[in-house]
Amino acid sequence: MPLSEHEQRMLEQIESALYAEDPKFASTVRGGRLRSATGRRRIQSAALFVLGLCLLVAGIALPVKPGGFPIISLFGFIVMFGAGVLLLLGSTGGGRRGADASQAGNGGPAAPGKGKPRKSGGFAARMEDRFRRRFEQDN
Repeated sequence: MPLSEHEQRMLEQIESALYAEDPKFASTVRGGRLRSATGRRRIQSAALFVLGLCLLVAGIALPVKPGGFPIISLFGFIVMFGAGVLLLLGSTGGGRRGADASQAGNGGPAAPGKGKPRKSGGFAARMEDRFRRRFEQDN
């Protein structure tokens, strides 16, 4: 469903405010670098998981078991577990690292009064106020 003219204007204003507030983060999001890193992380995790699964099965099937314990299967399980952790950290941590890095570049140690909660809260509050004012004007 297409956006109305009012919604398109609001989206453009939010986009311009984002560029004014944090241009480095805005260009990162627009370039799609965060999504490609997550997709690449998913592929790596899937490949590691399949490798771990193969090692797990091979450790059970092979007669090489020092001391009666399937070491290869244990290693395969550890690889599978690591792939799961990599997938979880990649999907939730990838976007945050990019946002934190761009915010650290703009409001580093030189600006002690500007913290992340205050900065994002101010932006959100201004956007809400603008939206309410425009919504009341249209009605």
